[in-house]
Amino acid sequence: MGNAETKLTRFNIPAMDEILGKHFPVLDDGFVAVIDYMGGDSSIVQAARVSYGDGTKKISEDRGLIRYLLRHRHTTPFEMCEIKLLIRIPMDAWRQWIRHRTANVNEYSTRYSIAIDTMQTTSFDQWRLQSKDSKQGSAGFLDMSAGKELSQAEQEFQNKAREVYEKRLEMGIAREQARKDLPLSTYTEAYWKIDLHNLLHFLSLRMDSHAQQEIRAYADIIGQEIVKRWCPTVWEAFVDYRLEAMTITRIDKEIISLMARGQSESANQKLQELGLLKRNESGKLLRNRERSELEAKLKNLGLETPWLKEKKPLAS
Repeated sequence: MGNAETKLTRFNIPAMDEILGKHFPVLDDGFVAVIDYMGGDSSIVQAARVSYGDGTKKISEDRGLIRYLLRHRHTTPFEMCEIKLLIRIPMDAWRQWIRHRTANVNEYSTRYSIAIDTMQTTSFDQWRLQSKDSKQGSAGFLDMSAGKELSQAEQEFQNKAREVYEKRLEMGIAREQARKDLPLSTYTEAYWKIDLHNLLHFLSLRMDSHAQQEIRAYADIIGQEIVKRWCPTVWEAFVDYRLEAMTITRIDKEIISLMARGQSESANQKLQELGLLKRNESGKLLRNRERSELEAKLKNLGLETPWLKEKKPLAS
């Protein structure tokens, strides 16, 4: 570039400017708000063309370039975009959120300030039951009559916890100690600044159907209400290649190929060789996570799973 001056351009996104500071409600008293942002679709294109030079001229349009970059996992251009959010979220969900260590974070401190006087509550029809297939998931809901009892007990517990906390403060107890018995349902707030590449990774995990419902609610808002406005072309590509896409493993590829050729028995035999079709003494298939994931993919593709029709143990 020599001594020539570089032309500087700041990309403003009118759709984003319209929502700066707006609180998007989440759960019963949570929210997400955009505080600031840098860059957009055009920033990604600009960065990629500086990086790749003449090599990108074969892709004539910006949309095509962005889709190419995301499809082939070229991450650096997406790091040119950043966003800063203000989040109000229950502490238990925040514990999951903060595990994404690729952001800059500054959280509301209950050592210096009085804890936010609101806690997430659960309506009587929203008590989820523990999943029998997953140690970390839920499936179905508790009977509503029993749920009413739990919701009432929850309210009483939260009120008592807040009462104890405020009594300690009145007696002059240090805030850092007075807070220790506050429940994890207590809301906290944090500024969260992250680049677009790492934000997309966060969304791919937390918008997934297996993510906990509470944090998924936040991820859905960030994706649908914010990223979609901020970088619409990136969002379109993200949905196509990540969010609604499917990863095919080597084993998946081999089984699907056999089934597509009408060789269901060979597919069964292959799974048996791989140890994915183990059965108990009565002939019932034992649970296998890898096989379950394959079955979900086949269902998504409209293909049958012939081994589930087996009534007797396969010959060893």
